[in-house]
Amino acid sequence: MSRYLLASAYALGGQGKEAQAVLGAAARAYPGVPKDRRQLVKELRFPAFAVAPLEADCLGLEMSRNLLSPQARLHSLCAMKALLTVSALALALSPMVAQAEPVTDSIARDLPGLMTIYRDLHANPELSYQELRSAAIMAKAAREAGFTVTEKVGQTGVVAVLKNGEGPTVLIRADMDGLPVVEQTGLAFASKKRGVSTAGVESGIMHACGHDTHMTAWIETARLMARRKAEWSGTLVMIGQPAEEVGTGAVGMLKDGLYTRFPKPDYTLAFHDSADLPAGQVGAAVGWALANVDSVDILVKGLGGHGAYPQATKDPIVLASSIVMKLQTLVSREMSPLDPAVVTVGSFHAGAKHNIISDQARLELTVRSYSDETRAHLLDGIKRIARGEAIASGLPDTLMPEVSVKDPYTRATWNSPEFTQEAVADLKTKMGDGNVVVTPSVMGGEDFGEFRRADEDHIKSVIFWVGGADPHKIAAAKAGGAPLPSLHSPFWAPQADKVIASGSEALTLTALRLMPKK
Repeated sequence: MSRYLLASAYALGGQGKEAQAVLGAAARAYPGVPKDRRQLVKELRFPAFAVAPLEADCLGLEMSRNLLSPQARLHSLCAMKALLTVSALALALSPMVAQAEPVTDSIARDLPGLMTIYRDLHANPELSYQELRSAAIMAKAAREAGFTVTEKVGQTGVVAVLKNGEGPTVLIRADMDGLPVVEQTGLAFASKKRGVSTAGVESGIMHACGHDTHMTAWIETARLMARRKAEWSGTLVMIGQPAEEVGTGAVGMLKDGLYTRFPKPDYTLAFHDSADLPAGQVGAAVGWALANVDSVDILVKGLGGHGAYPQATKDPIVLASSIVMKLQTLVSREMSPLDPAVVTVGSFHAGAKHNIISDQARLELTVRSYSDETRAHLLDGIKRIARGEAIASGLPDTLMPEVSVKDPYTRATWNSPEFTQEAVADLKTKMGDGNVVVTPSVMGGEDFGEFRRADEDHIKSVIFWVGGADPHKIAAAKAGGAPLPSLHSPFWAPQADKVIASGSEALTLTALRLMPKK
């Protein structure tokens, strides 16, 4: 038994001069035990509670006898009973006696149950703004953990709040929606669900972007933080966000009063699974993390006619082809090589028959950038090039191309640099240097950045990547083997146990660091 447990038993059991004599003997026998009873209780941070008089008397006498005569045995049943009672209280209440279980050990113990939740969520995905079942699962788990929960924020969003004294407010987000993809992973619990997307198209539904792992790790993080309230001080706001895949869910929750109806955060945290990092490895980009995502439509007009008499027409397919080629110079010849950007024509539709020149062609583009200034330059350049090529083709003003930029768009996500570096450095010390890395920015899109952009001067933010790919398959692909499936692929099946474990550990450890106990 530790000297602190013995000393706490003496302090609670002994009375007056007898207790002081016992403590004096304890201090001599066990170096480091304070001689003064009040100081001992203060150092051990024991609450003031009473031991039954009979137990106190017996314990004080018996322990005095044993300390003053080290060869004596504990032979009194009364003293033994009191010792067990006080020992149990000491173990439960003293932070010097019972250290908290490491976060990684707690997660390892919880993982079998978490995998059951994950498989259920994976088998039952829901499309954007249809996440009713997923939201209910998250809300129930948060309520059971002790959070105050509000549902249907921003249509199907969940907000769970746990107040725990004075301190900063930390927001932790998980996204909930699946994708209109027919799953082809071959998993025993693969999704067989079908639904109608926001585009009005019926298809299969799949968690092809790993949001099922995000939700499961969110549940574990909520449970861990609730169990460890003695270790932190502040307010924790955990949100289940709808409609990340269509880029409007975060804005929808903000418009529905996320920062007015609920505590406004000082810090926002999230993670996303990665198809590029080895399973379980945590990464974060410093600064720009994910890109602005714009969808642009170009309607190219012309004069139709017979394919045998092109001189009587203004061919929109030739004009549209010229526009496609000229668009490539926007990035290669107008942007700095140090300012990444992407302009991709993903769709080109025109014509209906071999020998008919159509009177229009339609182009669909995805445009990626980081800064607002770069975004504006690209969008203005697209309009300029489309009009310039039409003029060069001899089209009149009445037939100029129509360029439409879809709204809303997904704005770029920024990881607060100093904050991100501190988070990465801390996780390296706690999760292992090789398990945490700095990653490059990517051109994918995420609306998580909206939670920071709602108050850029006040809120610090980071979104982590958590690897989900088999490291052996990564090595084989780099050596020229089969390419790995990417996010949004019908074949994407992350090593979910490692994603969930590392994701919840990174979120929990970071939240605990940000909200030290007052």
